[in-house]
Amino acid sequence: MAWLRVIYVAAVLSLQIRDSKPQLSDCGQPALNTRIVGGQAAPAGSWPWQVSLHTSAHICGGSLINNQWVLTAAHCVNGRSPSQITVYLGRQSQEGLNPNEVSRSVTQIIIHPGYDSDTFDNDISLLKLSSSVTFSNYISPVCLAASGSTFFSGVDTWITGWGTIGSGVDLPSPKNLMEVEVPVVGNRQCKCSYGVNQITDNMMCAGLEEGGKDSCQGDSGGPLVSKQGSRWIQGGIVSFGIGCAQPNFPGVYARVSQYETWIKNQISSSQPGFISFTSNGTDSDLSVSCPGLPPISTTTASTTPSTASPTTTIPALVCGRAPQNSRISGGSSVAKAGVWPWMASLQKDGRHVCGGTLVAVDSVMSNANCFPSSPNASEWTVVLGRLRQNGSNPFEVSLNVTNITLSNMTGSNIALLKLSTQPTLSDYIQPICLDDGKTFPVGSVCWTAGWSSGQGGEEQVMQELQTSVLNCGNISTSESICTGLFALEEGDSGNPLMCKLDSAWFQAVVLSFASPSSRQKREDKVMVFEKLSQFQSFLTRSLGTFLSPTSSSNVTANNSTNTSSDSTTTTAATASGAHAPFSFFHCINLLILALCLHTFSEELIEHLT
Repeated sequence: MAWLRVIYVAAVLSLQIRDSKPQLSDCGQPALNTRIVGGQAAPAGSWPWQVSLHTSAHICGGSLINNQWVLTAAHCVNGRSPSQITVYLGRQSQEGLNPNEVSRSVTQIIIHPGYDSDTFDNDISLLKLSSSVTFSNYISPVCLAASGSTFFSGVDTWITGWGTIGSGVDLPSPKNLMEVEVPVVGNRQCKCSYGVNQITDNMMCAGLEEGGKDSCQGDSGGPLVSKQGSRWIQGGIVSFGIGCAQPNFPGVYARVSQYETWIKNQISSSQPGFISFTSNGTDSDLSVSCPGLPPISTTTASTTPSTASPTTTIPALVCGRAPQNSRISGGSSVAKAGVWPWMASLQKDGRHVCGGTLVAVDSVMSNANCFPSSPNASEWTVVLGRLRQNGSNPFEVSLNVTNITLSNMTGSNIALLKLSTQPTLSDYIQPICLDDGKTFPVGSVCWTAGWSSGQGGEEQVMQELQTSVLNCGNISTSESICTGLFALEEGDSGNPLMCKLDSAWFQAVVLSFASPSSRQKREDKVMVFEKLSQFQSFLTRSLGTFLSPTSSSNVTANNSTNTSSDSTTTTAATASGAHAPFSFFHCINLLILALCLHTFSEELIEHLT
């Protein structure tokens, strides 16, 4: 098979406990890898993060991401207990002696809570090894693609594994570790091949249009890596596909960059090394079109070039939309995922400090009292799409901050945080509209939300609270808005006061816990806030033109708030290890979309063991 090259791996491993700092200095730099495009067979140690998962035999691949954790596909371990799995590191062949390998048992399996065994969405899991391993020239962790990474069409990638070399064709003895080089296929193009609804933003694709190069059964869970500078970065996890190396059906991979926050939340020490992978130029996938695929608007394409998998459910560059929001009158309660999609958790040293709101495609607004007078942007992280401070958040992304600007006005102030990359907008991540002089009449229902200290139970779920606009009396000014009393706790600074105007949500106030001057409690049980509109000049200078709502700007407030591969393998592992048919629904869709597969009855998609 001319497209495969043999890799020889040899290393002696011993036990070593490492510190709890991120292992960025260790990851993605194999000392013995000289891989170049079109190069010869890789020497030993070229892919030192590759692991082999065994039950009674090899079932899947995986990648070492720190000294005690392995990343693999959820379908490889779904339904299995830790005691059933052995992890081999430093393995060169599946047959014969491997004198330099070591093995570890597994003490914990963590499958992503959003994993769907029918669609393979969120096909990612973590395995904790029974003891740590020592890094060497032959065994070391891979770097992981950070949130916001972009893999444009054509980006060069490498896949490694011990899978079959064709549908039903076993890897020949002695079953050495194999490698293959394939380009990224953009998600829009991949949707046109597999079906618009089959490929999600949590997936990425790679393969040749003419076929012939691919991962296959047995490669599931293994890494798809790309080189950036001196580092190898894992962008994908082998998940599923149609046959192996079929024309127009690239392998499908779990998109690692979607899971940075989830991975960090599961690993308490020796955090893996995350690096943002950035594609240069323009993403040619944005020009791809086929029946059923929503078009990319000119505005979207020109203003969000870094989005590898453009959202298609909600138009970009509008504000105040919350499709999951069905808020009606009522008291305070625990929020639900997507209800307030602009909410941001501002974090320092991995801890929630203040709230904030997404107000532009790359900017978050908060209260200035959350920061010192000269804040260091590199110390801060913004988490979007989050519901729980503790626990699973399948829709969230974590982004670095590149700049923090304070309004520096007399009295209270606000802050704008510039994000390192633009988040992909979805039902769960959307910007809110900004008050640019809107009138919120007395009686208007408004809401606030956030993560108050000690609230939300053990998981610290986002809290929400309803209030109403009241008459400010003799202190009424165009720069003030008054509401009924409600408590502000530690962690509430930067949270919004939100009011709905027709079909769009507007932020009227940036709340503050620490600065009494930003609010007043009056004897007549009215809270007085300085409206966001007083910062309009600062916001316009910093953001440019405000985002527009989906409805007319000439609106008045309502008194109610009604809104709202393994390609590679075509197959996934089951608990019993037996081959089982893929879902009938997917078979029908794929038959319609791929009439060329007239041999479908002979190559029925099966669940991988």
